[in-house]
Amino acid sequence: MRQFILLALSAGTLAWAAPDPVAAGGPIERACRQSGRQAATLQMCQCIQAVANINLSRSEQRKAAKFFKDPHMAQEIRQSDRARDEALWLRYKAFGKQAAATCTN
Repeated sequence: MRQFILLALSAGTLAWAAPDPVAAGGPIERACRQSGRQAATLQMCQCIQAVANINLSRSEQRKAAKFFKDPHMAQEIRQSDRARDEALWLRYKAFGKQAAATCTN
C-alpha cells in the first residue's frame, strides 16, 4: 500500500511539474513516448516512469530506456555473464512486473 501511495504521489508530481509532456519527465517516460506504440499514452508513460523512479537508479533508467529503441540490447544484458548486468536485469524484471501491475489498471 505504501508503494502505491508513493507511486500515486510521484505520478501526480510528474503530471503537475511537467507542462510539456514530451520534453519533460525521466528517461523511461521519454523513451516510452517516443516508442510509437499505440499504448504509449502520456498517462501510461508517466506511470511507468514513476515506477522506474522507485525501482531503478537514474543510470539504470538511462540504460533501460535504450531497450525501447534496441530490444537486442536488453537481450545482451539478460544473457551477459557479468554480475553487474545480472543485477540490472533482475531489477529491470522486478520493475517491469511492478509497472505491469500498477500501470495497467
